[in-house]
Amino acid sequence: MAQVALENLTKVYAEKGGPGVTAVKSINLQIEDREFMVLVGPSGCGKSTTLRMIAGLEEISGGTVRIGGQVVNEVLPKDRDIAMVFQNYALYPHMSVYENMAFGLKLRKFPKADIDLRVREAAAMLGLEGLLNRKPKALSGGQRQRVALGRAIVRKPKVFLFDEPLSNLDAKMRVSTRTEISKLHARLGATMIYVTHDQVEAMTMGDRICVMKDGDIMQVAEPLDLYNHPENMFVAGFIGSPPMNFFKGTLRASGGHVSFVEDNTVAAPLTIALDEKLAGRSSGHLDRPVVFGIRPEDIHDLLTVASPDPSRTADVKVEVSEPMGAETLLYLDTGATQFVARVSPTDRFEAGQRVQVTFDLNHAQIFDAATEAALK
Repeated sequence: MAQVALENLTKVYAEKGGPGVTAVKSINLQIEDREFMVLVGPSGCGKSTTLRMIAGLEEISGGTVRIGGQVVNEVLPKDRDIAMVFQNYALYPHMSVYENMAFGLKLRKFPKADIDLRVREAAAMLGLEGLLNRKPKALSGGQRQRVALGRAIVRKPKVFLFDEPLSNLDAKMRVSTRTEISKLHARLGATMIYVTHDQVEAMTMGDRICVMKDGDIMQVAEPLDLYNHPENMFVAGFIGSPPMNFFKGTLRASGGHVSFVEDNTVAAPLTIALDEKLAGRSSGHLDRPVVFGIRPEDIHDLLTVASPDPSRTADVKVEVSEPMGAETLLYLDTGATQFVARVSPTDRFEAGQRVQVTFDLNHAQIFDAATEAALK
């Protein structure tokens, strides 16, 4: 397997009579040997373009791609020792499953016995043994995706590249297939780079996650570190389902305590006394615009908390209640800000009802309103 290093990698698409469109903006990223790295972000953020430059399918405008220590900028895709799994499977319809999986090895003139061994090993790994004689049209979407995975596995490449491979599957099949890919990574110990727009896929699959926006890298970290310690509002709002809630306001000091006071001209402003940790981080931003961020699971119905802190409670209006079985999502309104709380499934609420909630600040964040960076 191999380490992959991107150094000042840039992609500019030429534009007639204009400066061109910069899809990837001089990014630096190192994927370690045997690591499962996920590139995640909204459509147009540059994640697929980055993957295609690693594969050699897109010309590099600037910077360097190294695979296993070797610069591969001018190396043809077939000579980079990578295998790519696409969103649309890209199977040959006239070939059987066996022939699809063996085709790349035949082109490279592998011995027949070696091809047969590799194909049957991959088929056993993916549960395809009984399907080897079928054509793609006789397979389900999940089975076709496994064939595409098998075709990559038989190559035994240095690096596996996945370009949104689960997008065409239904929700249940996506869950089972992503589990298969995670098991595959553990079994092969391979270097894998996986592109997705789905943050749930990113959180459940990646050893580390690279969050991208507008061609830039916003943050690279392990999943829980990314979730609990986002470096900016974009990462905090993109990672998590439902995402982090944001309240615009100002930090005020009074009587030796620091409180966040929401900007609210409609109703009494939401006021939350900060704990010592948050106050310490925010000491340089007193009387300046900030954004208070808190996740839905850290907002609780006051009646379910044993000893609520009155300085961290608020009276808000219920907009919508969504019972989900294992939990209830409450869509609430302070008068200036709509936000979401994740509460007990046994609690019952009606639209328009007033409810008191309390804020647990253990994982709350304060962001600079101008730069959107988390205060540290």
